[in-house]
Amino acid sequence: MARIVMKFGGTSVADTGHIRAAADRVKRARDAGDEVAVVVSAMAGATNQLAAWVGEIGVLPAGSYDDIAADAADRESDVVVATGEQVTCGLMARALQALGLKSRSWLAWQLPIVSDDAHGKARIESIEAKDLLAALAHGEVPVVPGFQGVTRGGRLTTLGRGGSDTSAVALAATLRADRCDIYTDVDGVYTSDPRIVAKARKLDKITYEEMLEMASVGAKVLQTRSVELAMKQGVRLQVRSSFSDGPGTLVVDEDEIVEKAMVSGVAYSRDEAKITLSRVADRPGVAAAVFGPLADANVNVDVIVQNVSADGRTTDLTFTVVKADLDRAVAILEARRKELGFAGLIQDRNVVKVSVIGVGMRSHAGVAQRMFKALAEKGINIQAITTSEIKISVLIAEEYTELAVRALHSAYGLDAD
Repeated sequence: MARIVMKFGGTSVADTGHIRAAADRVKRARDAGDEVAVVVSAMAGATNQLAAWVGEIGVLPAGSYDDIAADAADRESDVVVATGEQVTCGLMARALQALGLKSRSWLAWQLPIVSDDAHGKARIESIEAKDLLAALAHGEVPVVPGFQGVTRGGRLTTLGRGGSDTSAVALAATLRADRCDIYTDVDGVYTSDPRIVAKARKLDKITYEEMLEMASVGAKVLQTRSVELAMKQGVRLQVRSSFSDGPGTLVVDEDEIVEKAMVSGVAYSRDEAKITLSRVADRPGVAAAVFGPLADANVNVDVIVQNVSADGRTTDLTFTVVKADLDRAVAILEARRKELGFAGLIQDRNVVKVSVIGVGMRSHAGVAQRMFKALAEKGINIQAITTSEIKISVLIAEEYTELAVRALHSAYGLDAD
């Protein structure tokens, strides 16, 4: 007998028919003798609709309320958007009961799933598992909503987009489950985006580190926080399809993979924008003066390249931000132009970050050279480069995205036969 947490994403519970199909999967696992706890997302599109309603209500005019009132508005927003998971939770428990299984729903406040009070982006602090363990021991299937928690003061919170994956991993860690299966609309993790690379292959296994890097640079199979938590807690993850019965991709510790490929995957992110500050004074503290105000405004900076002039007096500073933050970042910098002393600011939305990822990079030479050669052969200019121990990322013009991804996928021998 195994203890499994089965998490169903929004597309897997998109309507009552999908919920019944997911319930059938749970029943098959129970019939096989496994203990099962279920975590559900809101039905596809439900969270967007709830958030839209919150937006339609609006807020008080700027300056007419204090920080306490603003925080109160965030708390009420969480009360609204958390209902999507509550609906699915009750429907899933009903579907399981209709199949003859013992089941009940457990909302975040009933366990409780305790989080901090950062409404809209809360982090789970603890889960009380006593009642769930008792339910499993009696052959019941507990159904728990993802995405939501409760503060120690008793207020509902939400964990941010994709937070249901994190809920599932946290529950699996608390229950000491043998595995956490994430059911979604894809049947596993691929060497690249199959919509771009027809010869992309599904991976049987991938390491936590590789999955974390892939998630951070554009692969949307798993939410980054959930992979971080799984790696920290040693939770075995499996990405599976809700629409087929084949095996998925296991996300495991590096020790479980005997032969480590040089590169396991090629990922890309279109959510990048580039900023170049020209002729910035090359003096100590200038980087802090540029990036400090951006950090204070919660603008995340990624790739950074600095080119010092021949006379050593000025430098060009190039970096990337999330596209949604571009206008805000430009406004912050322009407001400090005189203080920072840069001659010009160039912004570019027409860029994409392409990355090759693999734990095998630690033991293989020539990984970067192969990447640069493959791109050069296709006439693709590299605008910036950043590396980590198991990842190399380059910034290129967006129109070359598909060409670059396919070229790199072939260059590292990832194409399926």
